[in-house]
Amino acid sequence: MSLKIEKVKGSKVQFDVNVSSEKFEEGLDHAFKIENEKVEIKGFRKGKAPRKVFENKYGIESLYNEAIQYVLQDTYYNAVVDNNIDVVAQPKIDLDPNAITRGEDFTYGVTVAIRPEVELGDYKGLKVSLVPAKASDSEVEAEINRKLEENAEMVLKEEGTLEKGNTAVFDFSGSVDGEKFEGGTAENYELEIGSGQFIPGFEDQMIGMKAEEEKDVKVTFPEDYQQESLAGKEAVFAVKLHEIKERQVPEFNEDFVKDLDIENVETMDDYKEHIRKELEAAKETQNQNHVKQTVIEKAVENANFDIPEEMIEEETNRMLQQQESQIKQYGLDFNTYLQYMGKTVEQFKDELKGQAEKNIGQQLVIVQIGKAEDFEVKEEDINAKYDELLEQYKSQNVSMEQIKQAVPQSAIESEILFGKTIDFLVENADVEEKEEAKKEEK
Repeated sequence: MSLKIEKVKGSKVQFDVNVSSEKFEEGLDHAFKIENEKVEIKGFRKGKAPRKVFENKYGIESLYNEAIQYVLQDTYYNAVVDNNIDVVAQPKIDLDPNAITRGEDFTYGVTVAIRPEVELGDYKGLKVSLVPAKASDSEVEAEINRKLEENAEMVLKEEGTLEKGNTAVFDFSGSVDGEKFEGGTAENYELEIGSGQFIPGFEDQMIGMKAEEEKDVKVTFPEDYQQESLAGKEAVFAVKLHEIKERQVPEFNEDFVKDLDIENVETMDDYKEHIRKELEAAKETQNQNHVKQTVIEKAVENANFDIPEEMIEEETNRMLQQQESQIKQYGLDFNTYLQYMGKTVEQFKDELKGQAEKNIGQQLVIVQIGKAEDFEVKEEDINAKYDELLEQYKSQNVSMEQIKQAVPQSAIESEILFGKTIDFLVENADVEEKEEAKKEEK
């Protein structure tokens, strides 16, 4: 079935499909078999009434809706396959059912979004600037200080008074107009002074207290306090401080290094070198990811294509479903999650839409580059990928046959081609270190 196909803005095409009177009669026969099973006609068992009897009672028009759906589905599918139309969304059909007459041909119009044509721009020799992977002495020192902070411990402060940054262990009992209120009493409560967890003024008034000291702390609840009965009210808290804890950061010395029990790391110099290698490995990984992401983004930026809105909507919905599934895995209701985030479903979808468009653009361009470079997938590549999947699901006792049923070879081939193309972009990139970074290293 050869069609006259007209391209429309937004990566869409329009075409007309002719339905012969014989094809529509086939649709009526199909519709009769379905509709006859639904009705009861006196004198006949359900579904056994002759066609003529059915038509006399209900009219031939009662079969039109089902017949039209049948012929549309069949003729549209054949038109798409015969003309190699790469559709990416449900079509819009232009057809007036009232204009259809039995025994006559009819035509309907189709508008459908198709996979965009990609006009590639430059994708070889793309420039990428990198920060040197070498770690400076100051970076090593900063990382060691961070590690020391990570290993800090809370210890009892034997002498002195409560200071900002200390943790107070205390009892408190609050009252308004001499009456205690719900939630205003606790024992051995731990509070970091200066964290701002309590009512404004409370923590400040505790500063300077000594262990086992008692004090009345007077505060005023904010006007917008969540417990309306206390909003704007003055309160008195009877406070007894039991202990003062302070955060003790360990010193960087040989004992600290030995306590970490890192293989082949025994001295402070060993540890510095260990940290330097860690930092440089992390920078190298960041650089690799940066090169990969940059060449993809630049290749997409240099290409020309027009993504149909339907394709973006479909990808957005896929991402939304993925987000819902992930949130449910954490035992959260999706709508409750959105309420916590202060967003509606539509607002959340709008945020996903930009990423969806970006994902599609990258997919289209990378696939087109793969075609342009005529990459091939070898049998050993496919087998190696299946072996990876088998190893990945080894603990679940999944067989190779089950994996191949779940993941078709076409999907494996697409993934391999995708990876080959990205590797090609990276290998052909023009990578250089930033000049300012070079000067810093000197």
